[in-house]
Amino acid sequence: MAGELDAYWMPFTANRQFRQAPRMLARASGMSYWTADGRELVDGTAGLWCVNAGHGRPEIVAAIAQQAAEMDYAPPFQIGHPKAFELARRVVDLAPDGLDHVFFTNSGSESVETALKIAIAYHRARGEGSRVRLIGRERGYHGVNFGGTAVGGMVANRKVFGALVAGVDHLRHTHDLSRNAFTRGQPEHGAELADELERLVALHDASTIAAVIVEPMAGSTGVLLPPKGYLQRLREICSKHGILLIFDEVITGFGRLGTPFAAQHYGVTPDLMTVAKGITNGGVPMGAVLASEAIHQAFMNGPDGVELFHGYTYSAHPLACAAGLATLDVYAKEGLLTRAAEVAPYWEEALHSLKGLPGVIDIRNTGLVGAIEFAPSAAGPGKRGFAVFQGCWDRGALVRAAGDNIALSPPLIIERQHIDRLVGILGEAIKATA
Repeated sequence: MAGELDAYWMPFTANRQFRQAPRMLARASGMSYWTADGRELVDGTAGLWCVNAGHGRPEIVAAIAQQAAEMDYAPPFQIGHPKAFELARRVVDLAPDGLDHVFFTNSGSESVETALKIAIAYHRARGEGSRVRLIGRERGYHGVNFGGTAVGGMVANRKVFGALVAGVDHLRHTHDLSRNAFTRGQPEHGAELADELERLVALHDASTIAAVIVEPMAGSTGVLLPPKGYLQRLREICSKHGILLIFDEVITGFGRLGTPFAAQHYGVTPDLMTVAKGITNGGVPMGAVLASEAIHQAFMNGPDGVELFHGYTYSAHPLACAAGLATLDVYAKEGLLTRAAEVAPYWEEALHSLKGLPGVIDIRNTGLVGAIEFAPSAAGPGKRGFAVFQGCWDRGALVRAAGDNIALSPPLIIERQHIDRLVGILGEAIKATA
């Protein structure tokens, strides 16, 4: 079988290791995947943070099929189609007040790239063309395009690619095991870390800084929650200095924390917001950038003609729009955008029951997301996390390894019996790797 797998260069994968013992999925339905050899796996990751309504939803499948038969593709430049405008309106209806305009992309990475370009172009349109500097955060993940990798703060994603984009700086991350280990929900300590932005403003001068981009809750680096007051302080500092605040909600958007978006959960509204993943339940690739009226209007005040020289061949793709509309229908019909808040207490208790197992040094949770952090094993950093991931796979659960963290983000349709099964398997895998 190994020779048959050589042509596909897999992303974020140890390809040589994978070919020796392939992990292959064959089908999915509801809360489960099935492997090529027929084993059922409870999905503890919503695919990759995206299948929020569960797998194989008939409503979404039918919408995609019908749209493919009706109109498979429509060019997005200078031409529109009704579903693009309808989906944009419905996303705005769910968004925090003030985010009134939607620019469609095809992925979270493209959404980030788009938001960064909009931020820089916005300042230039207002006569502040010196604002070109971008501020990210350590341990942040903003996709893998040049801009997103540059503002991101995950070392392995950056180290072999050079400077990428000039003029980028980073805030400190907020993970503080010494003060916040085993916190349930938002950590008590660390709001003062937002004041790092004031230091960067003093270093670079606000007149050079276009935007700060952060994940309200950092997912890919192992579920790092913002300390209480941290995001509010970032908002205050950005507003004070005329810096745009961008929330990367590719993971947290569409119900993950118990509200449509994390901005609403934390009570902080950014100037720009990136989304993807849950917008189509993972059925068709799609992303978007939500922008405030002030940002949008800055572009509309210029000369007649194209206001923003940016876009993609597949922006607002008809199949993606159909999938998005059907997905939002499912979310609304089943109350999935707020369901995580209802399930969260049981989820929290289940996760924290793993405290005290071998190697577990922290457990973090909010909404329907969580992480178990391990002390590195003698084999080296990341080895214990991967061993637990493999142990869960072997026992019937799909989880995500992020270094020495196991990240969990199950579909929002999860029931108590699924939580029990998922956490039970995770506990067995942790004990087996002690």
